[in-house]
Amino acid sequence: MTPRQEIEPGTVSGRWWHRLGDGRLQCDLCPRYCRLHEGQKGFCFVREARNGEIVLTSYGRASGFCIDPIEKKPLNHFYPGSSVLSFGTAGCNLGCRFCQNWDISKARESRTLASHASPRRVAEAAVDAGCTSIAFTYTDPVTFAEYAIDCAQEAHALGVRTVAVSAGYISPEARAGFFRCIDAANIDLKAFTERFYDKVCFAHLTPVLDTLEWLARETRVWLEVTTLIIPGQNDSEDEIARLCGWAAERLGPDVPLHFTGFHPDFKMTDVPPTPIATLRRARRQAKAAGMKHVYTGNLPDQEGQSTYCAACGGRVIGRDGYEITAWHLDGDGRCLDCGHRLAGRFAEGSGRWGATRRVVRMPGAPS
Repeated sequence: MTPRQEIEPGTVSGRWWHRLGDGRLQCDLCPRYCRLHEGQKGFCFVREARNGEIVLTSYGRASGFCIDPIEKKPLNHFYPGSSVLSFGTAGCNLGCRFCQNWDISKARESRTLASHASPRRVAEAAVDAGCTSIAFTYTDPVTFAEYAIDCAQEAHALGVRTVAVSAGYISPEARAGFFRCIDAANIDLKAFTERFYDKVCFAHLTPVLDTLEWLARETRVWLEVTTLIIPGQNDSEDEIARLCGWAAERLGPDVPLHFTGFHPDFKMTDVPPTPIATLRRARRQAKAAGMKHVYTGNLPDQEGQSTYCAACGGRVIGRDGYEITAWHLDGDGRCLDCGHRLAGRFAEGSGRWGATRRVVRMPGAPS
């Protein structure tokens, strides 16, 4: 069989599906379990019943490749200051009304996927650019799982780490196979009510909580969690308190939480931006619940973006946006004042990539 890394961009067989008794095919990748007749596409639009199997139609095709700071994912405890080669493809298995990447997540035409690259070429591009890791992001990598897995395997062969930025909406059947090749994940916990997931994301809360618990308890994947705070939707003190209490109990106090600011987009342009006071209040609530590392994002807030020692309270990583402004850890991630080891993955000293975002053009991609 032809190795996947040699397959031309386009369509490959899916890994998670089965045939139903009525002739339809059921996709088993995510909790939607789409049941498809021949020629039908799933909710994500990139998985299709074709010639008696479920196929992924976006394999090897991306909306573009960029080098980002790792803090933009956001990951603040995974090789801080390092650079990450980032890309996504079309399609998504959620329908968030506030999607900030809707132009690619809801794409229906192949012209959106202008960049082509085999898994091997993606890994080589990361090495050539000096990136510490590759991030499957912009759109949810669960929808292009086969491509992400093959890229991750090629990356690991070259000593490059892998990051998944995901909503965590993946089936129990597919979780182990997908996350086996992932070194770090930031999971978007959209809200802490079923009503929000149902009405705003066209999904369900419980599968996401199950994925989060599984990652925290059953894997070695470094985990951080992000909640985009939307005024009037998921910003109440009660909801934030319940979210933080659940995280402290079920994920553990060392898992970093990120509360980020909303800006009007897609189908929620009538909702105002998140006030910085709301993010700061959520951060205080999380710390009161016992979470050790809580961050604010998308708005200027150096205190909320910096990292503090969980033992002595001293600032160990200073940040201004995506810039590292101070570093007070040894090569093992221990506080230079008290010796307490910071939870996360660290190298000797911080990276120096900064806030730069650089586009990477793959050889052979359209100009």
